[in-house]
Parts: sequence; C-alpha cells; structure tokens
Amino acid sequence: MIIPKIDLHAHAIPSREYPRLDGDHFLTPDELRIKYDEIGVEKGVQLPIASPEYECDLLTNKEARLLVENRPDVIGWWFCNIDPRWGTNRPDANLSVFLEYFKSKGAKGVGEVTANLYFDDPYMENLFYHCEKNNLPLLFHMGRLGGGDYGIVDDFHFPRLEKALNKFPNLIFIGHSQKWWAEISGDIKEEQRGGYPSGKVVPGGRTVELLRNYPNMHADLSAGSGGNAIIRDPEFGYQFLEEFQDKLYFGIDFCAMHNVMELSKFLDDAVERGYISQTAYNKICRENALRLLEG
Repeated sequence: MIIPKIDLHAHAIPSREYPRLDGDHFLTPDELRIKYDEIGVEKGVQLPIASPEYECDLLTNKEARLLVENRPDVIGWWFCNIDPRWGTNRPDANLSVFLEYFKSKGAKGVGEVTANLYFDDPYMENLFYHCEKNNLPLLFHMGRLGGGDYGIVDDFHFPRLEKALNKFPNLIFIGHSQKWWAEISGDIKEEQRGGYPSGKVVPGGRTVELLRNYPNMHADLSAGSGGNAIIRDPEFGYQFLEEFQDKLYFGIDFCAMHNVMELSKFLDDAVERGYISQTAYNKICRENALRLLEG
C-alpha cells in the first residue's frame, strides 16, 4: 500500500530573489507543492542554510519558522541551523543560547550543517556537544576541504565522523551528500567520493559499517546521492532498506523545478511488488520522520 511521504530535506524560499551561481532558484511553497503532489509527498521539513560556504543566499531560521506558520500545507516542521563560529567565534562558545531559543520556537533538529570544517575541529565538536545537550538531531552535508565545496569535512573512510559518533553517543547524526553515500560500496576509490558511482555495490562500504555499528548514525536518502546509492543496485538496495529500516529517512532536496528524483517511485514499486516489506516502507517514507519530529 502506498502512503503519503514526509520529505526530511526541504529548502523552500518565501519568494524568488536573486539566483544561485548556477542560475537556478530554490522552490517557493507553491512550486514545492506542485512537485510534492507529483510524487506523493504530504509535506516537508524545512532545513535552513546558515554557513557562508554555501553558494547562494542563506536560508534563515526565521524564514523556516514562518514557513511552518504560513504554509503548513507544504512545510510541516523545521530544523534550526547555526554556524559553529556564531556567538563569540570561539570553540567554547555557549551555542545552547541559540539552540534553546530555536527549540522553544518549535525547531526539531539542526541542519543542514554545511560549515567547511573537519568533524573533529574544536568549533565543530562544540556544536555537536550543544546539539547533544539539547537533544536535537544533526543533519550534515559532508564536503571536501577548501574552495569549490561545502559541508563538514572528513577523510576517506570517515575516521573523523567515527570519532564523533563515539564522542557524542547520544547525538543522532543524519548523513547526507555524495561523499557520505559514495562509500556505500567497499570498492570506492578516493577520487570517486564526490560523484555518483554506478554498478553493483560491493560489501565493505564504510557507510554500511557505520550504520551497522553505531546506534546514533542515521541517514537521509535525499538528492541524487541518496537515490543513486539505493537504486544503482536494486537487489542490494532492497536489502539495505530492510536492514536499516529504523535509521533511514525519505528526503528529496529539490533545488530547482527541473529536478527529477526517482527514489519515491522506486520505493512505491518496491513495496507493491513485494521487494521490501510494508513495515520497512512505512518507516522509511513516514514513520521514522514522525518519530524524530514528534517523539
């Protein structure tokens, strides 16, 4: 049975201003509603963008809160987002001042975190500490250090992320982006991390290992990276969805009206043909998000 989905990864804009460097715009609520209706999504979770490394205007916490208030038919919940350099620009800044305020206004998590700092940078660890303290899950974009990219930085095979998972065991980390999903396969080469690898998934991928070994490691299936990781090898994808059904969240990450995301149809076909269980489908498409957002 097909059920309405919740999009854990939405970037809506109240109105169109100047475009991104690629010439496109994020979607307005009306545009996002059109896309949601096409693929069976009830509503989404707004993720602000707070760090300067991203390629366009910031998406603010205030805008996120107001989208939930003004367009609850499209955006049902919001995460807050803070850059770890906020406040006093020190690695011991009391970031709970911001998080407590946003949580009191309805924020359900933190993300999409795009600051281009290492996972074990003192500034980043301070953010993790305060997210854990305030019981707010953190959704991150993993990037490459330096110009031309954004996102929290790790080396090949995620040694710094694993360190964070151990150091902050009560903080839910939600992984996202090409560099996170490319390592779903054990044969990935370092130079392939930023792309969309194709073909059969080989055992030994670090993405799988971290999801399997750490209760606080979860994953966001959005964008081309998440969809590709599941769809590239359907037989593996079905097994992966079943094994990690309690840790995966359906998401889209629409960045322009012309974006096409195939994951929704893949999941619908999989449950209708019996390739995945109804239980796993329901959790991934909706129930896991509701548990995260509403407790």
